Amino acid sequence: MTTTVTRALSGAVYVLLLVCATLYSQYSFLLLFGLLLLFSVVEFCKLVSLKPIIPLVIATVGYILFNLNNTVKTNEILLLIAALLVSIRSLLFLFEKKDRFLDVQAKYVFLIGYLIIPIIIFTKIPFINNQYVPEIIISILVIIWSNDTFAYLVGITMGKNKLFERISPKKTIEGFVGGVIFAVVAGILLAEFYLHEPTTRWIIIAMIVSAFGTLGDLIESKFKRIAGVKDSGNIMPGHGGFLDRLDSIIFVAPFVYLFYQIIYYVS
Repeated sequence: MTTTVTRALSGAVYVLLLVCATLYSQYSFLLLFGLLLLFSVVEFCKLVSLKPIIPLVIATVGYILFNLNNTVKTNEILLLIAALLVSIRSLLFLFEKKDRFLDVQAKYVFLIGYLIIPIIIFTKIPFINNQYVPEIIISILVIIWSNDTFAYLVGITMGKNKLFERISPKKTIEGFVGGVIFAVVAGILLAEFYLHEPTTRWIIIAMIVSAFGTLGDLIESKFKRIAGVKDSGNIMPGHGGFLDRLDSIIFVAPFVYLFYQIIYYVS
């Protein structure tokens, strides 16, 4: 079996699992992302040379507290603020010219604020209206996949100018622009024919996803660069690890959640 076929099959299984678990029920959705969180924590700990026992306990307890129990809105906003602050720290980390190793305190800050909290926030997005709306998650995933796919296709066919060569040599400005365009197209189609929500809302979400999804990919690449590895894991043939598949979701989640909070506050 060729590498391309293996990559396509493993990718299809991953997509099918995410879509089916999200659509089946809120419990299958929460269970799947709880498991993805734990797998990602293990991979992140390997990247930054951190023993996984305590991080797994933190992730498990945090996920259960904020998802299996009703939480007040104030707590969710505090989580959002924490995630946004660490997002800023992650961007500073990305643009640092020197690839320096992190101390233990910084490792736990990134573990909690870059990985654990954003995944918890992502699982809160379909409950924005206090009821489970899986179509929102499906739409965000479709936009992420559209952005990634067309950024790659446009990049390999038309890409000439490097986006951030020091961290990710294959990414190009042309690929980034192509990803944004097709993500916006996907957002428009989803708004009109699937969600039946304001098109402008999903154009903005598509742009948020494209911009911050790309940054999330670059940030994870920075962690891998420092660790001296190509992939965060090898659980998915041709795709790397779970963290490689979730890097865009992780960084996008707080900003999409913030956008929704602004919408409902203004309205």
